[in-house]
Amino acid sequence: MRIFLALLLFLSFAVAGVFAQSSLDETAPVATDLIGSEPIAAETGIPADSAIAARISAIFAEIDALRAVDVSVRSGVVLLQGAVPDKAAIEQAAALAGRVEGVVAVSSQLLEDTSVSERIVPIMDRLFTRLQRAINYIPLLTVAVLVFALVGIIGWWLAARRWPFAKIAPNAFISDLLRQVVRLAFLGIGLVLALDIMGATAIIGTVLGAAGIVGLAVGFAVRDTVENYIASILLSLRQPFRPNDHVEIDGHEGHVIMLTARATVLLSPDGNHIRIPNATVFKSVITNYSRHPERRFDFEMGIAPDGDLQQAVDIGLAVLKQVDFILDKPLPEARIEGLGDSTVQLWFAGWIDQRETSMVLARGQAIRLIMRALEDAGFELPEPGLRVALTQDTAKPLAKPAAVKKKPVAPVDAADIAANDGITEIIDEERAQMADQDLLKEDAPQEMG
Repeated sequence: MRIFLALLLFLSFAVAGVFAQSSLDETAPVATDLIGSEPIAAETGIPADSAIAARISAIFAEIDALRAVDVSVRSGVVLLQGAVPDKAAIEQAAALAGRVEGVVAVSSQLLEDTSVSERIVPIMDRLFTRLQRAINYIPLLTVAVLVFALVGIIGWWLAARRWPFAKIAPNAFISDLLRQVVRLAFLGIGLVLALDIMGATAIIGTVLGAAGIVGLAVGFAVRDTVENYIASILLSLRQPFRPNDHVEIDGHEGHVIMLTARATVLLSPDGNHIRIPNATVFKSVITNYSRHPERRFDFEMGIAPDGDLQQAVDIGLAVLKQVDFILDKPLPEARIEGLGDSTVQLWFAGWIDQRETSMVLARGQAIRLIMRALEDAGFELPEPGLRVALTQDTAKPLAKPAAVKKKPVAPVDAADIAANDGITEIIDEERAQMADQDLLKEDAPQEMG
């Protein structure tokens, strides 16, 4: 009996222990917040919960966005409650609380405040603060603007004086370019001084960097224009031709009217304007027919192959030497050039002075005189044709053409070969109308190589 009672008492105590352990497991707190990886110290020197809460509250009181946060601490676990302006403030509060000594974990129940008053009031406060700062900067801004304007006016006044720049650079185009550089330089100096007065010198680097990027982009966009502009500067310095010079540029022939900042203008023999970009002019081969007053003309003439070819050459050369408008130096030339379809080609050349004689008219008169001299000497000047051979005996001989009475050769009148002044008059009129755009000068040094 006693053994049975002892066994029953033991079983009752065992059941009671099991239920007690189960009750403890159910009521034990569960940590759901992030906990640091460091072990939790058990020393008595850890600050009390009230001290930790007071420290965190004091820190939050110094930050506008965190002043309304409620802080409670229990066993080193910090609980944050309340509303803050944005998510950044929520993260900031949790980070600051976690850095306080003695904090084991931080449980944040902060909410983002979406009320209109809490959003608008800080913005208005910032606007009023910035407005007040702007008002305080007005006197300093006024001084900076006055300094910028003063330096700019000085630069404009110096750039408006033409004589010092004309003395430095006789070329009008270069002189205007120097004036623009001086004006821009003074504007830049004024801007730097104004920013220095405002204490915004750091902006200069940003402005220069942005200007460099913009300049690079614009340079790629208008590279053809920039190329023409640089070519205009170089051409105005080199002066490879003068006004009214007869030139050939990139296959275009005509007389030079003017050189502008973008193109070279020619007057074609037909009276048409030819505008060639200066970049093309600078890179092209330029043939200047007016550079030297002496110029050679040449032509070919066909005679029958059954005559004395050397005699024909001598007759034509003698005619060229006797003509007044053909120069003695360099001497005229003549030779047998080659064979044609039914002729032998003779080549003749002579030199003239372009200032007094028209090359086209002189060439025409020389052809006329040599052709008449060869005909008078009995040389035939046949036209291209076909030779037909008749082998039948009954063929009748061809009748000889009737003799043609030759007319005397008319002398060459000076007016028939005079240089044409009409083109010069047209060019002079156009240059007078657009003199402010011309970069060529009559007395400027001309390029020799």
